[in-house]
Amino acid sequence: MKMITLYLPETYIKALDQLVDERFYPNRAEAIRVAVRDLISAEVWRRKGVD
Repeated sequence: MKMITLYLPETYIKALDQLVDERFYPNRAEAIRVAVRDLISAEVWRRKGVD
């Protein structure tokens, strides 16, 4: 994996921390990885449906 720097609004960070505190994800990084994966999957799926 490669590391990136990401700037997020404070409200997003608080929401991520809530998900981690509630044990939906083990840490912020994993929550962000899942969100990016899901976004990419949704976009690819959407485009395949259009083509």
